[in-house]
Order: sequence, then structure tokens, then C-alpha cells
Amino acid sequence: MRQEKIDILERSLKREKAARKSAEKISEDKSRDLHFLSDELKATNAKLENLLHEKSSQLKGVFENIIDAFVVIDLTGHVIKFNDAATLLFGYDIDVEALNLSSLIYSEDIDYAYASFADLKTKGFFNNYKARVYTKSKQVKWVHINASIIYDKDKNPIAAQGIVRDITAQISLNEELKASESRLSALVVNLDIAVLLEDENSNIILANSKFCEIFNIPVSSGFLKGQDCSNAAEESKNLFLNPDGFTSRISEILQNKKQVIGDELTMKNGMILERDFTPILEENEYKGHLWTYRNITLSRRYSKSLEAQKVKYGNIIANMNLGLVEVNNDDEILFTNQSFTDMSGYSEEELLGKKANTVFFKEKGENTILQQNKKRLTGASGSYELKIRNKNNESKYWLVSGAPSYNLLGDIVGSIGIHLDITALKNLELQKESILKELESSNNQLHEYAHIVSHDLKSPLRSIDALVSWIKADNKGKFDKITLENFDLIDTTLQTMEKLISNVLEYSSAGSDAKKNEEDVDLNKTLSNVKNILLVPTNITIKVLNKLPIIKGDKTKFQQLFQNLVSNAIKFCDKEKGLVEINYVDNNTFHQFAIRDNGIGIEKKYHDKIFQIFHSLNKREDSTGIGLSIVKKIIDLHEGDLWLESEPKVGTTFYFTIRKSLMKNVQFTRNNLGTSKIKRSF
Repeated sequence: MRQEKIDILERSLKREKAARKSAEKISEDKSRDLHFLSDELKATNAKLENLLHEKSSQLKGVFENIIDAFVVIDLTGHVIKFNDAATLLFGYDIDVEALNLSSLIYSEDIDYAYASFADLKTKGFFNNYKARVYTKSKQVKWVHINASIIYDKDKNPIAAQGIVRDITAQISLNEELKASESRLSALVVNLDIAVLLEDENSNIILANSKFCEIFNIPVSSGFLKGQDCSNAAEESKNLFLNPDGFTSRISEILQNKKQVIGDELTMKNGMILERDFTPILEENEYKGHLWTYRNITLSRRYSKSLEAQKVKYGNIIANMNLGLVEVNNDDEILFTNQSFTDMSGYSEEELLGKKANTVFFKEKGENTILQQNKKRLTGASGSYELKIRNKNNESKYWLVSGAPSYNLLGDIVGSIGIHLDITALKNLELQKESILKELESSNNQLHEYAHIVSHDLKSPLRSIDALVSWIKADNKGKFDKITLENFDLIDTTLQTMEKLISNVLEYSSAGSDAKKNEEDVDLNKTLSNVKNILLVPTNITIKVLNKLPIIKGDKTKFQQLFQNLVSNAIKFCDKEKGLVEINYVDNNTFHQFAIRDNGIGIEKKYHDKIFQIFHSLNKREDSTGIGLSIVKKIIDLHEGDLWLESEPKVGTTFYFTIRKSLMKNVQFTRNNLGTSKIKRSF
């Protein structure tokens, strides 16, 4: 190896040895420093332990028995001790888990907390620290803390201690109280009653705007707070009709210091006030008083008006033609008017105190009045009919409208009934029922008679037709042309006569009860059958613009209805291309139809006459004048309406309605039909 390389290696080895010695020296110095620091720390901790032990011994009884939370921390915020109340408050067991106060501080209160802790270190204590903290379960609580620094015997700060009180409920209560006070203040200020609250020295604590308004005080109610109002009565007395009486009464009230309710005052402007005075006492010591003033002008005027109305309506009730009776909850009669005594035949003295149920019902077991009075006890009103016996033992019918009677507290104390003698009307109704039964029987007999007459009239017609046929057959080739034409006239006349008899029978049948043969009728099928029966000419087109409904009724009658209307449209078509359009709309409680043609039309003066039986505008062999009469009768039977719009040489539209359900008590007018809606469809 060359000498040069050997020298280089020796120098490197010397440098490495020197660096190692230097590092070992530094390590020895650091170890020595750490040893000294550890000894100092042990000594400090020993002092702190001794001091804490000493302090703990001194405060042991307080620490264990104090109701509030007691906390001891070192100067870095680590918790050293919790009493039971602190463990319960914060939820931490410091024997098993380390805790620093910084983790308890509510996020929005951090700056305040650190500033307070800095004051604690500087001043050695702080009082009335109020802030929010987190518990272990992250519940937020308000706390109040008084804290101080713990010093060793050399007066060096070594720890801090504090009493922590949970004031969450108190804070919540204070907030609710403030809100209540705010609401109460707003309520008082805006009350429609004048309010003035004074202390024992006649200084105003509170007044509202109504007080300023009534007494013409030209400032806001807030401005009055704190003002001396000992001379207020003298200053405002001229507002009242009796100024001296106003001031003397206030002096008397203030001197007695006893509650006063309902003092009535009249002002010069006509306003009537009701005044209350309430003394305010605390442990029987007078602390001020409250004045309230209510404007009762309207109620006083109303009372006077009510008295006048009572006299007025008392006279009306006494003399009206309707019998009025008032009874209590035991059905005992308390009052009757003159009309009721006239109706019943009893005098007022004979009725008062008696039970209406026993007076007017002679038969045992009749309890209509008692049943109705029970309904009144529930607050229900109602009308009902009574059949009674008057004093002369005559049978009478009364229509009674009853209602509960209330006292001023709103309790039901009886009932009031207004009675109308409907004996004459009831007798007419009974007669009407008898007449209707007779009429129904007569109609049935007439219907049967029409069938018999139709059969009996058709029999000779058929005989004449048979005889003519025999004569023509027996004398075939013997009659001249004129005679044969006369025979054809006889045939035509016989056919017309038979058709007329059939139509009369059909007309009489059209008025029979629609409910007897009621079923679901598909009018689309009905119309299809009608077209097949009529053999519609090729030059006439029948269109259905909207699908027809399925309705309840007699299938035969609906076929008669559409057959007659469509047949007429075909018969009286004078156009090369005839058109019959059928439309339908749903109109609430009615089915509404329209049948339009482009035929000869009908003059307006004939619009009502065409529905009369045997009335035909066009004398045709196939027209008897009964078809539209049958249509009208069927529509009337279904509580509908029938009308037309027509223009000569242009065409005619027949409109008709059929009620969806046969309800007799529903009013119907043509204004509900919406004809323009249908016309736009054509």
C-alpha cells in the first residue's frame, strides 16, 4: 500500500475518535442536566403533594360535604380532585380518566374562559364567573364559579381551587321570567283597559296607552314612568261631569287603601267609565296600588236599549199569533203567551207550574214532549208535530219549533217552544192522501179500461178488414177501377184507425210509474235498436257525437222516447242529404240530451202546441200527433225538462233532460242546462 493512502486513513481514524469523544461528553452533560432537573421536579412535586395533602386534610370535611361541585386543578388546567358533586355535575371519574378543564369549555365562551383564568393567575382569585360548560355526555350547562389560587408555604402558586354551582335551571327560569315580563308588559301596554300602577309614594311604575288616551295625556305611556302623580286627580278632574266628586272619591279611596270594584264615572264627552282600585301589599305592608279604568259606554247604552227591546218584544210575544211556551228542565210550564192560551183553551193560571206532557196528552204512554225536552238538554233544536187534546178534549195538530233555553252562565235551564196550529192543514193533508189513493185507483182502472177499449175497438176493425178482403176475393175481376180505389181507401182508413188506437194506448201507458220496471239501460244499445226498427233511408245520416250513458229506468219507455224523436227528424227531412245528430252531456243531477236535424223546422209560435196530444202541424198519413205528447209524458215522469230551438227550412234541435235519481225535493231550472255548451258541439 502506498504511504500516501496510509496517511489519509490514519487522519480519518483520528478525526472519528475525536468526534466520538465530543459526542460522549455532550451526552454526559445532558444526562447530568436531566438528573438535576428530575431531582428538582421530584422535590417540587413532593412539596405540592405535601401542600395538597395539608390543604386536603384541612378542607376534607368541607370538600366531602359541600353541596356544590368542588374542583382542584394544577396551573396547566389538569384536574387533581373532584368531590362527589363535581363528578355528578361533569360526569367524569378522574380516578380512572385524566381530565383537563379546556375540554369542558363551551366553544362560544373560550375567550372569556381564558381571560378569566389569566385574571385568576394574576389576581389570585375571581368571583361570579358565569359561562357554559360541556359535560361528558356533551350536555350544555350554565355554571357559576368562584375560584382562588393555592400557594405553598413560600407563597408560590402551585394549584387552583373553585366552587362550581350548576345554575342552568336558574338561567332558564330567568329567561322565562324575562320573556313573561316582556309579554306581560306588552299586554298591559296594549290592553283596551286603562291601567295605572303607582308605588307607595304615588310615583308611576307603569301606565299604558289606553290610560293616556282616556285622560288626554299628550305623551307616550313610557314617558310617564317615574313621574309623580300625587296631583293627577286635581289636574284631570275637569274631564268629568262631577269634578269635585271625582277628586273627593279618589282621596277617600287612597285614605282607606281598600279594594274598590266597579266605581262608575261619567265624563263630559259622554264616555262612561268603570273604575277599580287594588292595593298592593307585601307581607301586609303597603307598597302601592293599581288603578284600572274600563270604557263601558256601549254596554250601558246597550243595557238601556235592551230594556227597551225587552218591553217591545215582550208586547210582540204576548200578542203574536204563534203560541209560545217556556218550560224548565222538569217540563214545568214557566210562561205562556196569549196566543197559546187561546190555542189550548186553558188560561195562564191553569197552565203555570203544570207539566205540559200531562196536560195535553190524555192517553197513557204518550211521551213526545218528554223525548223532545231530553234533546233540548243536549243543546239540540228541532221541529216536530204533536197531536194533542185541548181543554175541550178536541183533537188538534200543532207544529212545534223547540230550542234550549240558557241562563247567563250558558247552562241549559229548560226549553222554549213556538206552536202553530196546523189542524186545518193536517186535515187537508189527510184528505189529499185519500184523494191520491182514489186517483191512483182511478188511474189504474183507466189504464185497464184503455187496454180493454183498445182491444174492443180493434176487433171490429179487424172484422171490417176481413170482410173487405173477402168481398174483393169473391168478386175478383168484377169491380171497376173506382171501386177498387175505394176499397184501398177503406184499407188505408182502417190502418190509420188501428194506428190511432195503438198510439192512444201507448200514450196512456207512457204515464205509468218508471220505477216499476227499473233496470240499467244502455242508451247506446237503445239507439241502435231504434235505427234498426225505423229502417233509416240511405240519404239520411245519424251521428252520435258523444257516447250515451247507462241509466236507470224502463227500457221500453226510453225506446219510445228516442224512437219518436228520431222518427220525427227522419219524417220531416226535406233535404237531399239529411242529417240527425245526437249529443249528450253530464249536467250534475241530470243527464242532458240534444237531437238535431236539418229538416223543415218549426215556427216559434208552434213550439208549445206541438207537445199537445193529437196536434200535428203536418197532416201526414203516418202522423197521428201523439208522438211528441208521449215524449213529453215520459220526460215529465223522469222529472226532466223538454224544449226546442228551431228555424224554418234550417232545422230543429230538441233538448231534454232525465234526472239521475228520482228525488222529489230537488229544484230544477232551465238556467242549469247549459244549452250553449251543446250547441257548440254541432
